[in-house]
This record gives sequence, C-alpha cells and structure tokens, in this order.
Amino acid sequence: MNLLFSNDRRGSYPESWYAATASDLAPFPVLKGEMRADVCVVGGGYTGLSAALHLAEAGLDVVLVEAHRVGFGASGRNGGQMGSGQRVDQPSLEKLVGAGPARHLWDLGEEAKTLVRDLISRHGIDCHLRPGVAWCGSSQSEVADLHAYARHMGEHYGYGIEALDREAFREVCPSPDYAGGVIDMGAAHLHPLRLAQGLAAAAAAAGARIFERSLVLELSAGAGGVVRCESGSVRADHVILAANGYLGGLQPQVARRVMPINNFIVATEPLGARTAEVLTRDIAVADSKFVVNYFRLSHDGRLLFGGGESYGYRFPSDIRATVRKPMLKVFPSLADVRLEHAWGGTLAITMKRLPLLARLGPNLLSASGYSGHGVGTAVHAGRLLAEAVRGQSAGFDAMAALPTPAFPGGAGLRSPLLALAMSWYALRDKLGI
Repeated sequence: MNLLFSNDRRGSYPESWYAATASDLAPFPVLKGEMRADVCVVGGGYTGLSAALHLAEAGLDVVLVEAHRVGFGASGRNGGQMGSGQRVDQPSLEKLVGAGPARHLWDLGEEAKTLVRDLISRHGIDCHLRPGVAWCGSSQSEVADLHAYARHMGEHYGYGIEALDREAFREVCPSPDYAGGVIDMGAAHLHPLRLAQGLAAAAAAAGARIFERSLVLELSAGAGGVVRCESGSVRADHVILAANGYLGGLQPQVARRVMPINNFIVATEPLGARTAEVLTRDIAVADSKFVVNYFRLSHDGRLLFGGGESYGYRFPSDIRATVRKPMLKVFPSLADVRLEHAWGGTLAITMKRLPLLARLGPNLLSASGYSGHGVGTAVHAGRLLAEAVRGQSAGFDAMAALPTPAFPGGAGLRSPLLALAMSWYALRDKLGI
C-alpha cells in the first residue's frame, strides 16, 4: 500500500479548510517524455519548492516532480505553526551535542524563521503570517518546566519568552485544562498551503520547471541521476529527495530512519464573538502532552484544532470524532459548535525528533523527518540543499551531523512498537503521571 494514494484522491488536494481557502494557483503540467536538467527535485512540499526556488535563482536548470499537487502533503495540511529553534529544545540539545553546536543549531533555527519571513515579503505571498506561538501545560510541573525554559533562553541566548501563570494564561486562552504557559512572539503562524503555493509560483517565475501528477517510480543515482516517472523521466547531474513522509521505498537508507505518522485537524464553523472562548490574542498554541494538541484561530474566525495520531496507512473513518474528543477536553464550552472541515495528513518523524539531512551519494541529497517542526525547518532545509548542490555545504553539514538512528524493528515492527509506546504516553497523560 502506498501512502500517496491510501487516503486521498489522485492529483487533488484533500478537502480541508486550507484547500477551501487556497490561492488560485493553476495546475502544473504532467511530466511527459525524457528531459535533461542540472537538478531534479522529487517532492513539491516546502523542502522541494524552496530548493527549486533557490537553485533556479542561482541560474541552475531545475525540474521538480510531484505525485499530486504542490503542497499536497504535510506542507499544505499542517497546523501552520512556525516555531523557534529546532524541534528539540535547547537544554536537551546542549546535553546531546554540547553547548557550542547547540548554539549553532539555535542560530540556524532563527535563520529559518527569517528566511520564511523574507520569502513571504519578497514574493508577496498572501498566507496570513502572524506573530506569536504559546506553549502551555496542564499541570504545575509542566508549567514550571516551561517557565524554566523561558529563563534559560533569556539568560543563555538573550531570547525573550514571556512566562504566564494560570490566571495570566487564562486571560489569553480561557481553557480550564491549562495551568499556565509561555508565549514566544518570535515564533509565528500562517496558512500553510498558501505558503506552499506561493513558493511554487516564485520557483516557476524564477525558471524552475514544475510537474504535478508525476509519480516517481524509480530512482537511480550514478554519474548522472535518472528519475523515472509514469510517463516520462529526468536525467540530472544532481537529485534531491524531498518526499518526507511520502518517500515510500524510493530510498531504503532514509526510510529506516524516517517514519511516517498521521495527524488530524478540524475547522469549526465561524465562531463570531465566541472566539473569546478560545483565544483573546491572535496567537497559536500547543500544549505539553506527548501527543500534542495544537490550535489557533483562522483569519475568518474559526477554531483550527489539531489532535490525535495514528501509525498505520489509513486514516480513521471518522476524523471529526477523533479530534472532537481532545478538542472538547480543552474547550468544553464548544460542544454545540459544528465542525465544518476535518482532514488528516502524513508527516515524518525521527527517533530523536531531529531532521535527517543526508548525502546519500556524490549527486544524491535528501532532507526529511521534521517531526512536526517543518514550517521553518523544511523551507530552510531546501535552501541548505540548494547551497550544498552548489558546493556551499557548511549549513547542510551541520544539520547532517545530527544523530538520527534507525528505528528498531525494521519496516515490519517499527509502527507497532511506536503505537505501543504512544499508548503508554497517552495513558500517562490521562493519569497525570
């Protein structure tokens, strides 16, 4: 079974609120016949589109192939939160790689946010970018950890994060489930599909040749890479793999270390004055649960709420019911609110929740495994890939040095093992231990 076709109609976006409010970007053609390029990019999400854009702007001949539509995968379905730093917090990175490398990783994360903002501004991408992401906890110990993190970032990185106690946090987010939190105004939130479509339009304008509905069947990398699709092929000096959770069996070396998981989001009907029951500031929120709940208000006053995960190929038959349960725990007053949109998507995680950037051969590069932190990191990874193709690999090499071990159990057992572990963490959250 292929995740590209397990849950979605071929060549179309899922029926999400994002798709309903997307830009009017016209479809790109299907790849037909044999083509030649300097670089072939496989995957039309943030990573691939950013790589194509930066390579085309540098004067290289670029072909990008996407099995469905640009932004079809996680790039067009996610919670729209652009966090600071890396997916793993700075104290944990300091223990893992040392203080100096951890600081470099922080700087790369800040560079990623700046890059996204600059691309949005430079290319006039209308994706409703807004500042502010909060993290919150349901217990006093979780809140204490968040406040300690805010102090650490201020003292050691000169980065300001606002710490809020229960009363102050409930003035921002009046949920009875939370006991306090922090707000990072250097982070941001946006319409993710509009960002992907804007990057695609910018890449095409720069000269990249983009082909949609062009499923890659086979990849060979030798003196010159060949990417074979259903109705055509591309021969290129360099190949970039940017398929993330939809990589499938194209590259087993990556697949051993990057695992797809599914996540789900709902969009309520417009809340009108009842938005104050959710948020009183235009920020995004994520909580401290192992299976994170995340939410924000859309530009038309809906609650966009993400919650729940699954580890097989198929989405649950009733996504609304899957997400409604955690949503009503966080916001019980919304029990009477209609859920107008519900969708799922596939992201990719690594064992240590750090991205996998890899040089798989002299002319084959890959980036994936953003573990829920991809809005900034994936766009940035695309630029790092483009720089590495051009021989400027310092940033790419720093990210490629991150530890990304293989999942235990191989292809047959890794999903059941992860599901068992996640069940334990879900029980721990429920019992408050």
